[in-house]
Amino acid sequence: MAEILLFHHAQGLTPGVHAFANDIRAAGHVVHTPDLFGGRTFRSIEEGLTYIGEIGFDAIRERGVRVADELPAELVYAGFSFGVLPAQKLAQTRPGACGALLFYSCLPISGEWAFGPWPDGVAVQIHGMDNDPIFVGEGDIDAAREIVATVEDAELFLYPGDQHYFADSSLPSYDADATALLTARVIEFLDRR
Repeated sequence: MAEILLFHHAQGLTPGVHAFANDIRAAGHVVHTPDLFGGRTFRSIEEGLTYIGEIGFDAIRERGVRVADELPAELVYAGFSFGVLPAQKLAQTRPGACGALLFYSCLPISGEWAFGPWPDGVAVQIHGMDNDPIFVGEGDIDAAREIVATVEDAELFLYPGDQHYFADSSLPSYDADATALLTARVIEFLDRR
C-alpha cells in the first residue's frame, strides 16, 4: 500500500479529481486530496489561473508544500497540471519521497525553473497527451524527456489526443480510454512502492 498526496489542477478540487482519487483508493492505496483553493472551483483553466495569479503562484504552491508537513515523509507526490508544482517540489526536495506522478505538466530539473536535480531512488511517471497545446506546446514535454533521459526509474507516457485535463471525468476534456490506461499504469506504479 502506498500513501499519496495528490494536488488538484487550476480548476480546483473538482468531482473528477475526487473520482480519480477514489479509483486509486479502491485499489488499496491511501490518497490525500488537499483543497488549495478553499472550496473554490472554476469553469475554465483561465479562470483558475486568474485566481492563482491573484493569490500568487508561489503562495499557492507553498500551501501545498505545507500540507505535507502534517503527513509522513514516505509519500508519493502527485499533481494534475498546476498541482505538479507542489508535487514535483516535494518529490525533489522533501526527504523520504517514494515517488512522483506528474499529470499534464512537468518542470525541468536544470535551468531557471528547476528545484534542482532529481533525487536518487525516487521513481517518477509523467503522463500527457501527445498533442496537448499546453503540455507539448509550452515545452513541458521537453522537461519530461530530460527527466526520463537522466533518471533511472522514470517513465513518460503519451496518449493520443489534444486535451489537457483528460483524466478529470467532470470536465468536457475527459477521455475515458486514456484515463483507464493512465489509471492502470498509476496503480501498477503504486503497487511497487
